[in-house]
Amino acid sequence: MLTRIRNANMVKHQIVEVPATKMSKAIATILKEEGFIENFEIYNENLYQYLLLSLKYKGQSRERVIKTIKRISKPGLRVYSNSKTLPNVLDGLGIAILSTSKGVMTNVKAKELGIGGEVLCYIW
Repeated sequence: MLTRIRNANMVKHQIVEVPATKMSKAIATILKEEGFIENFEIYNENLYQYLLLSLKYKGQSRERVIKTIKRISKPGLRVYSNSKTLPNVLDGLGIAILSTSKGVMTNVKAKELGIGGEVLCYIW
């Protein structure tokens, strides 16, 4: 999902189609709440579900809202963080998305709840 968003953002596509999973729906919800994407919707094609993400751009020159999206925890090397060592992305200008026992959330919300988890990605 993150690679598809990154690639579409680089060539300034308006819409991205990604396979719908619980994790991708949760990440899309966070991206919408934080203002990185305009909207998303779920649609069915045969037996499969897909997410359509509307990417967000600023101004007439279509400047990208998502400057960088970086995968942190990978299948070969999982990265975990406890509540005391949660990442601070660009001194608060970006967000980290975490998978916690309470669901998928940003680093700011996890810090408020005092829980840690797996660091999925950084976005700024």
